[in-house]
Amino acid sequence: MATVGKNILENLTTGMYSDSKVIYREYIQNACDQIDLAISLGILDDDEESVDIFMDTKKRYISIKDNATGVKSTEFIGSVGDIANSDKVIGENKGFRGIGRLCGLAYCKTLKFSTSYLGENIKSIMTCDAQKMRAMFVENKKYTLDDIWDAIVTYSIESELSEEHYFEVELFDINKENADLLNETKVRDYLSFVVPAPYKNTFILRKQIYDYVNELNTKIDEYCIRVNGSQIFKEYTTKLKEQSGSNLKNYDEISKLTFKNFYDSEGNLIAWMWVGLSRFEKSIPKVNTMRGIRVRSSNIQLGNDNVLQHLFKENRGNYYFVGEVFAVSKELIPNSQRDYFNENETRVLFEDLLREYFYDTLHKLYTDANKVKNDFKRQKELIDKIEEFQKKENSGGFIDEDERQKLKFDIDKAKKNAEDARKRLDKLDLTDSNSPLSEVRKSISEKYGTDALMQHTENSDIAIEEIESKKKTFVTSGMSKLSRSERKLVTKILSIITDLAPKELAEQIVEKIKEEMR
Repeated sequence: MATVGKNILENLTTGMYSDSKVIYREYIQNACDQIDLAISLGILDDDEESVDIFMDTKKRYISIKDNATGVKSTEFIGSVGDIANSDKVIGENKGFRGIGRLCGLAYCKTLKFSTSYLGENIKSIMTCDAQKMRAMFVENKKYTLDDIWDAIVTYSIESELSEEHYFEVELFDINKENADLLNETKVRDYLSFVVPAPYKNTFILRKQIYDYVNELNTKIDEYCIRVNGSQIFKEYTTKLKEQSGSNLKNYDEISKLTFKNFYDSEGNLIAWMWVGLSRFEKSIPKVNTMRGIRVRSSNIQLGNDNVLQHLFKENRGNYYFVGEVFAVSKELIPNSQRDYFNENETRVLFEDLLREYFYDTLHKLYTDANKVKNDFKRQKELIDKIEEFQKKENSGGFIDEDERQKLKFDIDKAKKNAEDARKRLDKLDLTDSNSPLSEVRKSISEKYGTDALMQHTENSDIAIEEIESKKKTFVTSGMSKLSRSERKLVTKILSIITDLAPKELAEQIVEKIKEEMR
């Protein structure tokens, strides 16, 4: 009869994950499955569940404990001791392969499981010598999986209060190379987007999500998960930040959410998503840890923030957005590493539907937003040109008639651009007021102070008429001490300076010469 070698266990432990922090996800998802069962059995009420993570840096110790059903003593060895032989149901339970609990073996010297079932006065314990397991992996000997398992696993029982019900995972002597597991800040940052936690209450748009979920007659699994006593929340916010020197500053804001459902050919919901609407000023910087469209199964994140990047028309498109896609179909099955879904017909359909939405709607949304911003800027450019002309005219700041005519030409060009832009913006106003682009236009309008801007633009004809009616004055007009030929020479010099020097520097030089020549 064929035997299973030690390499299979090595692949399921030390070779399974590239990031040690995934152990938290694996143990938390198992805890959440048992919490769901505890609630269905009436052991817990909806608001009584908890998963508590405790870490002690000095002792290099981690505990992950839930208050769910626990495991019956008669089922303990078969339930916890078996490998890849889970009785959980694909599509219903968050974990179902029976291998996730092994992940801790790669990161500590000793892994311990303790549990007690409600009504029993027994605590069942399984202790794994992880250090010995890893030593056996590198021995030049053909161990079978059973050989290693028998050598590293021991079972024991202790007395317990009959009213207790829990399951606890403990990791002793965390490997020095896996210090991130004991870094509370890094662990919290990781968990805040990976585990099925509620949205932070300061994320004021979360109500839109909950209201939408209720209308859709579905749910978002959420649990009370704590790290050293402090609860984990999804760290979404409406503010988008950028680095400014050594500080962060707000540069944009999510004003509203838009939603999209994805159905199969028979009308069955396979997934839904929410997306944040902002002014789409630029691709969201990395300092915003919430950036990107993320995928969630049972409200547990699959992969990272770029898992759907390949479905956008251009890779950078993913980082113009903040949002989440929630898988609903039982046929969307997370793979063993939980970084995406298994390949099947439903996954292909899922990708096709998302790709179409990303191409036709999201890509167009941020590119159209850029066009709207440019059209508002064209209104502003006209006003700026008129104000520049008026300032020079009032202060006798023109070098000569050529400079005056050049700026007049710039005004005429800016006026034509502003008129064309205004027509496009007016046409946009006729679109559906509830469309995502209309919301984006509203946000952009608020930034640019559009009402005042449009009023200035409409009055541009009056301003231009006033410019034409004024008496022409030039820089040398106030240099009464100079002869006619000297003024011509100064004008020539100033013209050269204006042509060659940067604008701001040229203006400073001209102003200084005016002061000296008066």
